[in-house]
Amino acid sequence: MSVTNPRIAYLVSQYPMLSMIFIIREVLQLREMGFDIEVASINAADRGVEGLTAAEAAEAELTRYIKPQGLAGAAQAHGKTLLANPRGYLRGWALAFRLSQLDLRALFYNLMYLTEALMVGVWMEERGLRHLHAHLGSQAATVALFVKTIHHHGYSITVHGPDEFYDAPGQYLTQKIIAADFICCISHFARSQLMKLSPYEHWSKLEISRLGVDPGVFTPRPFDPAPETFEIICVGRLTPAKGQHILIEAIARLRDQGRNLRLRLVGDGEDRASLERQTRQLNLDDHIIFEGAVNQDRIRDLYARASAFAIPSFAEGIPVVLMEAMAMEIPCVTTRITGIPELIEDGHNGLLTAPSDIEGLANALARLIDDPDLRKKLGENGRQKVLKEYDLSANVERLAGIFRRRVTTESRRATD
Repeated sequence: MSVTNPRIAYLVSQYPMLSMIFIIREVLQLREMGFDIEVASINAADRGVEGLTAAEAAEAELTRYIKPQGLAGAAQAHGKTLLANPRGYLRGWALAFRLSQLDLRALFYNLMYLTEALMVGVWMEERGLRHLHAHLGSQAATVALFVKTIHHHGYSITVHGPDEFYDAPGQYLTQKIIAADFICCISHFARSQLMKLSPYEHWSKLEISRLGVDPGVFTPRPFDPAPETFEIICVGRLTPAKGQHILIEAIARLRDQGRNLRLRLVGDGEDRASLERQTRQLNLDDHIIFEGAVNQDRIRDLYARASAFAIPSFAEGIPVVLMEAMAMEIPCVTTRITGIPELIEDGHNGLLTAPSDIEGLANALARLIDDPDLRKKLGENGRQKVLKEYDLSANVERLAGIFRRRVTTESRRATD
């Protein structure tokens, strides 16, 4: 019996976006499997066309952008929906007031989400799309909740965490779980948080659907047991949640012990100025390189130079950059938080430290510097973990199975 792949609309806050490259990988993989995936993005891409890779530029051409349509697009969406679906239009307004609970600031934002949802809904009607899948459980998922309420289309989410969990009432997570047809959780930790927030009868909606990387693209780099300069790479947005200030403190301690090392910080963000200031204050200019934001077509070259990967995060889902490094057999040091222990087993395929523990992080990095056999073991075991549980093709195939099973069932219900 042939399998029919459902048509699905994806909704994201920003696409393409460097820190969300895994969404493009997922979309492209699903299309290779025969899925018709169309993407809408609330905001324009995070870079101009000249800064996009070829794959990103191609995706940008295909993407429906919402905010760039401006006031004219918003007014048109209000008018079209009011005329074509007046009951749904009123349901959208009612939801905005119900969610806001007399909070004027919340009402303002919810009316913005309502308007964006009307624009997404018009696009879906034009394209004949009947299921909307939102990536991340925050603002894009709120817009999708409005679309579901207005049009009664299918509605699902991929939830990463942990940001959504910090203000669950403000993100309307319980309402989203109840309204959703199903939810893909990238980790058991994420699933547990949604269980905590939802009635038991909705737990069956929560599916484990892990992210992944292509181990044929991220391949092992040559192992150097005694590098002249021990190079550590950290890839991620320069934001408080990533804990890079802790990493710089650890680098200073290792420098003071006489170790020859270098740190490459790959990424950009709000903490860059304070990280650069800290680097100067600790006289680490010769030991730390700020690479800035780097496209995927260059990132593997930087990984190939690395002796170790470190990301001392305070809050994470499960970082895809860890999977990339592990696939290249780079030994990783990170923190024992949220879903990370599902990926890294301390001492077996990486090293885990407590968040904020400068001494623990410095000691873990010192172990890697001093013990090439440990580095080699962790690197090899890390790749095996990716091959077994975080292979992109296998995990997108699982996601495809969820879509076939859940969206097809939902479509049958809608036509009964």
